[in-house]
Amino acid sequence: MLYGARVVPSPSDLTEVGRRFLEKDPNHPGSLGIAISEAIEYAVKHDEAKYSLGSVLNHVLLHQTIIGQEVMLQLEEAGEKPDVMIGCVGGGSNFAGFIYPFVGKVLRGETKGIRFVAVEPKACPSMTEGEYRYDYGDTARMTPLIRMYTLGHEFVPPPIHAGGLRYHGAAPTLSLLVNKGVVESVAYAQEEVFEAARLFAETEGLIPAPETAHAVKAAIDEAVRAREEGEERVIVFNYSGHGLLDLEGYRQVLKLG
Repeated sequence: MLYGARVVPSPSDLTEVGRRFLEKDPNHPGSLGIAISEAIEYAVKHDEAKYSLGSVLNHVLLHQTIIGQEVMLQLEEAGEKPDVMIGCVGGGSNFAGFIYPFVGKVLRGETKGIRFVAVEPKACPSMTEGEYRYDYGDTARMTPLIRMYTLGHEFVPPPIHAGGLRYHGAAPTLSLLVNKGVVESVAYAQEEVFEAARLFAETEGLIPAPETAHAVKAAIDEAVRAREEGEERVIVFNYSGHGLLDLEGYRQVLKLG
């Protein structure tokens, strides 16, 4: 809004797709699939509008690999090699960008012994409970068919606070890696994720976004397992965003104040 933009929640009355869902339910919680449909429809009908993908398709994941390349340099400076790499997944862009440079080294045989763990919400468990098949990337079926882990393009997840993870599918290359066993997937409930975020904030002084808190939860669980098994592990997770705009979610879920 600082740059003159108008932010409209989806579903909206700006598109036929949005109006159709609002007619069925004025309080519809929306989904990323519906938002994509609306964005595509609006861009097609308005010459001044352009649609830019933010996740899911492979070229976006490739663009994000700057994250993993920076992590690789940081670990080299620290003289460490990761045993486990963890990130949250909605469509998969930040997680893929985080791990793909390392996955490349593993698949080329240049290194081994790295586990890659993709974390998603139990409210939208595309990788842990979805099917690996061709599906549309949006609710109104405007995109090409994509082979991915999917809950179905018509799936509408409950309105959890980790809004960026409410996508019915996962990126095609990430889905392939999950299908081949290169990447593990795990899902957590919202309450346990926020509890992990609370512990992280109290320990590290940083408040993670609800999406990021999924990776925090998995990292804590991994550290606890290492301690119980008497092993030393280098656990690297992607702190993908702060939660300073999500404090109301913390208050609601953790019943604060």
